[in-house]
Amino acid sequence: MTPERLAKMRAVLDKRQPDLTVLLERVHKPHNFSAILRSCDAVGVLEAYAIPAKHGIPDLDEPEGLSLQGKTYNETSGSAAKWVGLHLHEDTVSAFTHLKARGFQVLAAHFSERAVDYRVADYTRPTCILLGTEKWGVSPEAAELSDGHIQIPMMGMVQSLNVSVAAAVILFEAQRQRIQAGFYEQPRLSPEHYEAVLRSWVARHERGRG
Repeated sequence: MTPERLAKMRAVLDKRQPDLTVLLERVHKPHNFSAILRSCDAVGVLEAYAIPAKHGIPDLDEPEGLSLQGKTYNETSGSAAKWVGLHLHEDTVSAFTHLKARGFQVLAAHFSERAVDYRVADYTRPTCILLGTEKWGVSPEAAELSDGHIQIPMMGMVQSLNVSVAAAVILFEAQRQRIQAGFYEQPRLSPEHYEAVLRSWVARHERGRG
């Protein structure tokens, strides 16, 4: 581990947002799953959540160690999943129960009568963005359990975006709001949590070199 690499890890960890996350409900296409995790890494999401499709988590470009209920990190060098913790839940109810217990508002990317422009939502609150399957979107159960619905205004003939594109659009709006609120100006993890994550990053980096 070079001093430069360690400094880079610390600089990234300084901006991680423990109270911004996503919940992927049955997202099953590998390129979408990987792209969403990449966007999570880019805006500083510390951990993401997923409810696997019936045939499980997709075979990602960088898949290793995915197991139920978390601590599931990809060990491939350079992959976003190496730096974003991925926690799995068996079903929608258990995922919501866990997130609500941690104080998250869950905002579903979902077109409905109560949906609002995604830019209206307050992402400075502890927020989980819920994204559904590529074909059907968010399930009725998840839509009902969500605290709110958000949508991206569409001006074209096609009325929906690819799920990974939608995730990026919403996540970068969350980042914009949090930058304005000063959320990236100092570390937001407790010292103990910070050091624990840093140790795990260093260990995975070293294993990736082995």
